[in-house]
Amino acid sequence: MRLSTVRIGNRTVAARQDGDGLVLLPHADVVALLTTGDDWPARAAAATGERIPLAGASLAPVVPHPNKIICLGLNYATHIAEMGRPTPEYPTLFAKYDGALVGARDPIHAPAVSDQLDWEAELGVVIGRPGRHVPRERALDHVAGYTVVNDVTVRDWQHRTREFLSGKTFEATTPVGPALVTPDELPAGGAGLAISCAVDGRTMQKSTTADLLFDVAAIIAYVSRIITLQPGDLICTGTPGGVGAGRDPEVFLQPGQELVTTVEGIGELRNVVVKDR
Repeated sequence: MRLSTVRIGNRTVAARQDGDGLVLLPHADVVALLTTGDDWPARAAAATGERIPLAGASLAPVVPHPNKIICLGLNYATHIAEMGRPTPEYPTLFAKYDGALVGARDPIHAPAVSDQLDWEAELGVVIGRPGRHVPRERALDHVAGYTVVNDVTVRDWQHRTREFLSGKTFEATTPVGPALVTPDELPAGGAGLAISCAVDGRTMQKSTTADLLFDVAAIIAYVSRIITLQPGDLICTGTPGGVGAGRDPEVFLQPGQELVTTVEGIGELRNVVVKDR
C-alpha cells in the first residue's frame, strides 16, 4: 500500500494510491492515520472515500508534522570517507524541526544567508507503532513504511559549530515523499534498494541501502533506548557519497536547478531550488 498526504484547498488529507488515482481517507494526514491504532493498515486499505487524480495532486510532506524527526550522519562508508571522518562506533544522531519539511514537488528554499546548499539523498523510515527499549529482532515490527528524503544541508552553517542542527533545519529545505510505502512491498528493512540523486539531470549520488553502516533495525533499537518512538516519527537514515561538499572543487545547489532524488520501489522527489526571501 502507498499512502500520501495531499493538499485539498486550505487543508491536508491522507490518501491511498489506487492505480492512477488517490482515494481520500478520513484523516488530516498520514500521521493522524498512524495514530489511530495498530489496525490502521486494514482500515486504510478498505476506505472508499472521494477519488482524485494522482497526476495533478499537490503532495504535502508525507508526514507533515511528526512528533520527532531523527537523522543520522556518517552512515555510509563512502560518505564517511569523503568527509574525512573516522568510522563511528555508534550512530551519529541529530534532529530537524517540521518547518524544514516540504513536499515531493515543492520548491526548496535556498537561504539568503548562504551559498552552500548541498544535497543528501536518503531512505526515510516512518514509525507506525510506539516503542521504547525495542529489541533489534523486533524493531522492524515498529515500521509503518518507507519514504524518500533529501536532507538538504546548508554546509557553512552546519560547520559553524560541532553540532549539526543549524545547517540541517533551515525552513523549506527538506523534501519528503512522494508516499509512504508499507513494508510488505519492499525488502525487509528497506535493504538493497538503489538510491540516487541528480542535479539538472547529472547523477551526483548513486548507491544502495545495502551499504548502510547502521541498518534500519539497529537504528530503531538504538534510538528507542533514548526516547519513546511514536507513530508518525520520521527517521532519516543517512546519505551515501557524492555530496557537493565532498567534491574537489566543491559544488553547491543554485536557484533554478532541479534536484531529483530517487529510492527504488518508493518513488522520486522532484524539487526546484528557489531563492528564499
